[in-house]
Formats: sequence, C-alpha cells, structure tokens
Amino acid sequence: MEVFRLTVSQMLVIFLFIFVGYLLRRYNVVEKNAYANLSKMEMFVFMPALNLYTQMTKCTVKNFKENAPLILYGGVIIIVAILIASFLSRFLVRNYKENKEAEYQRNIYKYAIAFANYGFFGNFLVLSVFGDDMLFKYSMFCQILNIFTYAWGMYVLIPKDRNAGIMRNLIRGVTSVPMLAIYLGMILGLTGVGDKILEVMFINTVLKNASDCMGPIAMLLAGMVLGNYPLGDLFKEKRVYIVSLLRLILIPAFFVVVLKLIGSNDIVIMLTLIAFAAPLGLNTIVYPAAYGGDTKTGASMALISSLFAVATLPIMYYIFIQLW
Repeated sequence: MEVFRLTVSQMLVIFLFIFVGYLLRRYNVVEKNAYANLSKMEMFVFMPALNLYTQMTKCTVKNFKENAPLILYGGVIIIVAILIASFLSRFLVRNYKENKEAEYQRNIYKYAIAFANYGFFGNFLVLSVFGDDMLFKYSMFCQILNIFTYAWGMYVLIPKDRNAGIMRNLIRGVTSVPMLAIYLGMILGLTGVGDKILEVMFINTVLKNASDCMGPIAMLLAGMVLGNYPLGDLFKEKRVYIVSLLRLILIPAFFVVVLKLIGSNDIVIMLTLIAFAAPLGLNTIVYPAAYGGDTKTGASMALISSLFAVATLPIMYYIFIQLW
C-alpha cells in the first residue's frame, strides 16, 4: 500500500505539470511550436547541467570501487534491454528499412521498450520508500544506464540524415551537448576536481537549480505537445498499448525472474524492478522536439504508460518483492 500511495502521489505530480502544459497550449497561451524552444533549453541547458552535476558528485574512484557489482549489474541489464528492444521493435513497424518515417517510428518504440522513467520517477520512489542510502545505491546501479540514455538514446531519437551514414549519425549522438557534459563530469569526478569546484557555492547552486528544472520543464513540454492533438487520438494507436505492456510488465518481469534464478541479491532485484517497471519517460518527446522529429507517438506512450503504471508498478512490486 505504501508503494501504491507513493506511485499515485508521484503520478499526480507528473499529471499536474502535464495538465498545466496542456492548458497553456489548448487555450493558446503559448504558440503551437513553443515546446520546440523549451526542448532546446532542456537539451542545451538543463540536461547538461544535470549530467555534469551527477557525474561530478557520483563518478568517483571510491564510489566505483565500493559499488562495482551494482554498476556492473545495471550496465549488463541495460545492454540486454537494448538488444531485446532492437529485436522486438522490428515487429511493431513494417517496411522501416525503405521508409524514413517508419524507421523513425520504430526507433521511438525501440527506445520506449528499453528505457523507463528511472530518473525522475525512480529516484522519488526509492528515496521515499528506502531512504538516502538506498537512493545512492540506486544512482550507482543507474550509472551506465544513464550514459546509455544519452549516448544510444540520442543516436536513436534524433532524426537521421540518411546521406550521412551510420558512423556520422552515431558520432552526432555521442558528441551532443548532454554527452559532452557527461564526459566532463566524469573527468572532474574521477580526478577529484569536481569536489573542489562544487565548494564554490554559486557554482553548486547554479548546477543544482538547473538540474532541478529538468523534470518540471520536460513535463510542461509534454503537456504542450499533448495540447496540439485531440486527446482521443492519443488513445487510438494499438502499438502504444503493446509497448506499454512490454515496458511496464513483460520486460521488468523477465529481468527479475532471471535475476532470481541466478541468485542475485534482493537489493539488485529491487533496484532492477523500480528502474525497469517505471512508465516511459519524456525523452521520446524532448529529443525529437529539439531536432524537429515526431512527438505525437512519444506523448501518447508517456501518457498511457503513466496511467497504467499507477496499477502495474505496485502489483509488480508486491508479486516480486513481497511474495516471491
């Protein structure tokens, strides 16, 4: 019941921000393409600030040594999740090799199957239920997952230049501003310079405040995107329900069962469940919006998976953590 209460509480926060963004767009308080400017602020200010601050504070030699198993587990699981998503997404979209729009649609589904809202939603749940110590372990578990979110996620979700070739498009993703912030943050964290920089109060405050803007702005942005479409249309796409089923139940259940069968400890199992049974995050809206890609599918999946997660996440937690 506590997990259910907290899940509902966080979902209400998400829905309230989205609803405000929706009203701003539906009543023309903001222009139709206002979300494009917000998404660029996310891409070039708030995401880099969050990545830089996170890596400067968490990416240290001491943390890596003490939490190596958690980091390894998280890294292996997300790689497997990406492979599964790449395989399953080909069945959701036909003719994706010949059609540019179909290829991009497949990429959105691919990302949605692989990544959940492990950050904004997962952090809140872990902190509320288990406290600061477990939140730190969760952040270590998500270390490599976080890197793949931007490196692989940018490659997948930024509309491709078909004339550029695979290598150039890949380089475009791994050299994006959010990724450059990760590289810089890791260097500063591992060398210990990051701690000294953050001792300067105004730098610490600027990075922390900019990081805190990431979630609310993304939710407002999602609401603005939703405001561009009749709500009924967002519930009509059958493939969104299939992806939500994979995202919320089948993928996390698969990982938890495998981890239990190989004898993984309870902490790893619990962190995996929270990180992978959360609803779809908002990057399928933020990334495409910043680069002129389709946002409707991402908005639809974020809305529907969040609605379903109110029931699925507490049930999954009860079955796999409490009963088994």
